[in-house]
Amino acid sequence: MSNTHSPVLGGSFTFPGTNLTVNRMGYGAMQLAGPHVFGPPKDPDAAVAVLKEAIASGVDHIDTSDFYGPHVTNQIIKRALHPYPKSLVIVTKVGAKRGADASWSRAESPEELRSAVDDNLRNLGLESLDIVNMRVGLLALGDAPVEGHVEVLQALKKQGKIKHIGLSNVTPKQFAEARAVTEIVCVQNEYNLAHRGDDAFIDQLAKEGVAYVPFFPLGGFTPLQSTTLSEVAAAAETTPMQVALAWLLQRSPNILLIPGTSSVTHLRENLAAATLQLSPKMIATLDSIAKEASARPAAH
Repeated sequence: MSNTHSPVLGGSFTFPGTNLTVNRMGYGAMQLAGPHVFGPPKDPDAAVAVLKEAIASGVDHIDTSDFYGPHVTNQIIKRALHPYPKSLVIVTKVGAKRGADASWSRAESPEELRSAVDDNLRNLGLESLDIVNMRVGLLALGDAPVEGHVEVLQALKKQGKIKHIGLSNVTPKQFAEARAVTEIVCVQNEYNLAHRGDDAFIDQLAKEGVAYVPFFPLGGFTPLQSTTLSEVAAAAETTPMQVALAWLLQRSPNILLIPGTSSVTHLRENLAAATLQLSPKMIATLDSIAKEASARPAAH
């Protein structure tokens, strides 16, 4: 098991103001839960095998949350990897909860945020969480104030339950508001080849050394489908999903990837994308995909 930072996994990134350095290609644990991110997986042993393979391959950044399952993914991570390698950075998020009917709802009162941090600590078997992201927009971006939520997390940081604070599903305005309260080490928003609303935000964060972690890097529940993407993949003799991941790594040095999968085969494919170098011509072709997507009427 290697603790060195691997050029094979996209090179390394250090979260600002921290001693946490990770390979840029990480792993997102959401898909380790059951269908619709609810309940246990059909095969918990297979989920454990994926996590063990990720760590053995040099992955040292795992993204999770106690509202995946709920509790399921964190319990699987603990079962698979505890006691954790010293180099492993586990990033979790708070601000949402699941109903008994698998619904998603906000959970952002001070009591709910404190309880969520305690749940993450307990289910992961940790005394302190490396990074906790405050999930602000639940299913869509809003412009709700974030200062109060971040103050709650900052108090937990002073207590030692959290080491560092990040944000999820936020606007640049909310980022600025949160950063007036405490240092923000990462932003996790939706971004991929076809969904590029955060282009300017990514460039701003890159200048400031803040990590940007795109969720749904492969399109999420509706995977990226594009003839342009398929043509570039054919020319590169690889898969469309590997091209989509490689494009993100080449897009900006502060982008950290957390593609999720419940399959060892797909995990290996995702990690291999970090070694794929796209030519400037390929990147220019891929950049046209977002223009095609914005020209189409939105599906409802």
